[in-house]
Formats: sequence, C-alpha cells, structure tokens
Amino acid sequence: MFYAPEFVSGDSYDECRAAADWLLANTQVRPTVGIVCGSGLGGLAEILKDPEIFKYSQIPNFPQSTVHGHAGQLVFGTLKGKPCVCMQGRFHLYEGYPIQKITLPMRVFKLLGVETMILTNAAGGLNQDYKVGDVMIIKDHINMPGFAGSNPLVGPNDERFGLRFPCMSDAYDRELCQMAHDVAEELHFGDFVREGVYVVLGGPSFETIAECRMLHTLGADAVGMSTVHEVIVARHAGMRCFALSLISNRAVMDYDSQERANHEEVLETGKLRAKQLEKLVSTMVARLEHNNN
Repeated sequence: MFYAPEFVSGDSYDECRAAADWLLANTQVRPTVGIVCGSGLGGLAEILKDPEIFKYSQIPNFPQSTVHGHAGQLVFGTLKGKPCVCMQGRFHLYEGYPIQKITLPMRVFKLLGVETMILTNAAGGLNQDYKVGDVMIIKDHINMPGFAGSNPLVGPNDERFGLRFPCMSDAYDRELCQMAHDVAEELHFGDFVREGVYVVLGGPSFETIAECRMLHTLGADAVGMSTVHEVIVARHAGMRCFALSLISNRAVMDYDSQERANHEEVLETGKLRAKQLEKLVSTMVARLEHNNN
C-alpha cells in the first residue's frame, strides 16, 4: 500500500513548533546543548543540576519510547553551567514509527535554541581490535536504510528547517571529535577511547554473521540501530553533532563461535562504563563555545 508523505511525515513545522512552544512555556531553561542517551546510558541525564522532567506522554506530538533501558522522558537542567536538554530514551525504526517521527525531537530541539547535539548509543564492535567497554568516537556513518530510500529528509523540504540537499561530509564536527580525544587523554581514558565509522541498520534483530562480515568489509567499525537518522536531521537544521558508541558486544564473525548478542549485555556494559562516559561528556560540555555553527 502506498502512503502519501503527508500521512507519514510526523515532523511538520507546526507539530514541532507546538511541542517546542509547550516546553518553553513549562520550563525556564533555554538549552543550547542537547544530549541523547542510548541504551543503558540514561545516567547522563541524572547529572544535570536543578532538573525539570517531562514524560514524553506529556509533550504534544512526541512519540513514546518502548525499549527497555529507555526511561522515555526529557530532562532540562544545567551541566557545568550550560543549559541542557537530555533525552532519556530515543526512538527507533524497529518500534514501527515513520522515520520522520523518530527524528522529530531534533527539530524540536532546534526550535528550543539548541546549537550542539551530543548523541550516545550502544553498538556492536565490528572492528576486531575493539573490546567490550571501548568507547568509539564516531567520525562518519553509513546509512544502510538510506540505500533503500529510508531517509528522514524524504518528502517535501521545509526551508525553515534547512536546505533541500544538506552536505553530510562534515556530519560529525571535527573540532568536537578532537576535543573528545584531548579530554580522553587528560582523563586517562585513552586506552579505551577509539575513533571509527558507525553503520546503522533497521533492527530489531541483531546481525547475522554474513551481515557482520559484509559491514566490516564496507568499512564499518561498529553497528547499531540508531543515531544516524537523528544526526542527518540535526545537521539539516544546522546544529553541530558529536556522537559516541559504547561497544557493548563484539559482533560475531566466526561460524564456530558460541557468542550470542543480547540486549541484557548491552545494558550491563552501559552500567560498567557509565561514570567515565558522564565525566567525558560533562568535561566536553564545559568547554563548548556557543554560536559556533
């Protein structure tokens, strides 16, 4: 069955404006930094000072998070003196939402005044040098659903958000990536911080061995089910983006292996590395300069 764009878009300017206006009316915080917490990494929101919390169900036009490990709420507050908004729980293609709906929060954040997006996720390590618990700074991505036409910018373009054909060669801000390396060295995290390419799939099933081998051959170092679509929309709207993957499991590449990927392992790895990730992100936020798009 064919669905016209207006029936599946879920990201019209009016919908985003209504959500943003409702939030602006209910909090005094005017965030310049947006943070998206991946599976098991919701603790980042808990370090915000003077938090104000809004369940997604309260916010006009917001979808609902259905994944275990995602709290499903926005937290406003300050981090190292910077006004922030933090998503505890994101949305995914495998939850059944249209791709435009799962990226709606990025456009709402833009309308709130956010200038810099920091995104985190849990991912499988395709690079065989990676260990469980490593943190990968994302330098680039491969949008596999996009090869089949699944892109959040499909449909009529609204110039109030951004250009019809946004550049993605600078999707991940190089200055922020370098800052992350510098901070990691200062904090003595250099032994587990990597940099690589993230590939997104639709999920929710984990990858087959053949798929893992193919993705690694294509140049991907880590694989997951989020982040890329949010980054595309955030960059379309002119926000700077920085993203981290917590390597929560090693992708199975060998047919003789007895390893099995599972969501519980993802959450457990998040707990083990959470405090160090919080320190890394909070130190970076403290050093951010505004109006540097």
